[in-house]
Amino acid sequence: MNEIINLSVENLTNKIRNSQISSVEICEAYIERINKFEKEINAWAFFDKELLLEKAKESDEYRKSGKPIGPLHGIPIAVKDIVGTLDMPTECGTSIRKGKSYSQNAEIIDLLHSSGAIVMGKTVTTELAYLNPSKTKNPHDYKRTPGGSSSGSAAVIASFMAPLSIGSQTGGSIIRPASYCGVVGYKPSYGLISRNGVLKTSEKLDHLGVFGKSVEDVAYLAKELIKIDSHDSATIYYSSNNMVEEVKKGPLYEPKFIFYKTKFWKTIDKKSREVFDYFVKSFKKNIEVHDTPSYFDDIHKYHKIIYETDLANNFSDYYKNYKKKLSKIMQSAISNGNKHSAKEYAEAIDFMKRSYDSYREVFEDYHGVLSPSSPGVAPKGLKSTGSADFNRVWSYLGNPCISLPLLQGENNLPLGIQVIGEKYDDNRFLAVSSWLEKESEKFNE
Repeated sequence: MNEIINLSVENLTNKIRNSQISSVEICEAYIERINKFEKEINAWAFFDKELLLEKAKESDEYRKSGKPIGPLHGIPIAVKDIVGTLDMPTECGTSIRKGKSYSQNAEIIDLLHSSGAIVMGKTVTTELAYLNPSKTKNPHDYKRTPGGSSSGSAAVIASFMAPLSIGSQTGGSIIRPASYCGVVGYKPSYGLISRNGVLKTSEKLDHLGVFGKSVEDVAYLAKELIKIDSHDSATIYYSSNNMVEEVKKGPLYEPKFIFYKTKFWKTIDKKSREVFDYFVKSFKKNIEVHDTPSYFDDIHKYHKIIYETDLANNFSDYYKNYKKKLSKIMQSAISNGNKHSAKEYAEAIDFMKRSYDSYREVFEDYHGVLSPSSPGVAPKGLKSTGSADFNRVWSYLGNPCISLPLLQGENNLPLGIQVIGEKYDDNRFLAVSSWLEKESEKFNE
């Protein structure tokens, strides 16, 4: 069983395709891990092993029939509990939706089914994908946060309770949990993955993304989810057909990066700062250290205005009819959102395009931008999900980001490096990220 959970996605799919392993065997291996660790970690909002095995048997029978199978046939995938599913509850981390399901599958659920993948269960999210912590614990230290809001989606990968998972990010909800849990978390460019049928917190800021054990693994899943969707006006046509091949091939030239410490560098603990500095020096021929543009300071303000205003609009019914069931932090955000003026919101939206137009020239000279994924290792305690200070800018601008688990901080806890790429250049961006992943492995040998 241990051999199965350590296999890459490519190995799993090849073994299924060649009848060397069954989907039932794969699911049984992960069920064994879930039985062993879930009681402590609490990463699943919904998991039914009988339902999973039933789906796995159907998948195996379909394959044996000789009919064409999809690229992820028989692979179990965990899904954040804000993604609508017909056959499982979608509670969105709030008692308001206890036991409730969506009336139809989200677009990405249908895409998973088309690829042959199996939805294995729903992972825990913070309340309405915002800041109020969930019940999930960090697999590396049960007394620490796993991050949020995609708490369960990161934790199931870190604890080997799933091979792949889907999460979302509006501020730092993919990159930060990936850093804290020591896994790869990839947030594609804004508009590449449809949010149709997914809890809406902010039309302008919401992104869907994926978690896995390597850049190549997340590419296998992202490739199947990147599709234009007429029901999500933000989506664009983008060819991801060669995404995995690009990752395997790597960049044409040895990459050059900018490393941003940002004004939040002082918030990072001393040990983590030393680790980041050592990393930069180790790649000194590839990395230049620069100050962030001055207008980045304004982005944090504008991100907050958009986020809180959209929360107030999208959850107005909950606020009106179920206010006492909402956390204090959610009530405060909605209250703030109701106070932002239309002028402030319009300015925040306008600045989004203008600031990216000013910034995009960076990618004419550099293959990517680097920064900490989080302000150090996962904080102690479960009353906070940590800070998104190193992530908000890229959610606001819509750039692709990935957190790579390349470093270790205090107590040998995981510490992520965040790589940021040019918007809508995700294939090349992932190839560059894979190069950094592999070079860091050589460096650590």
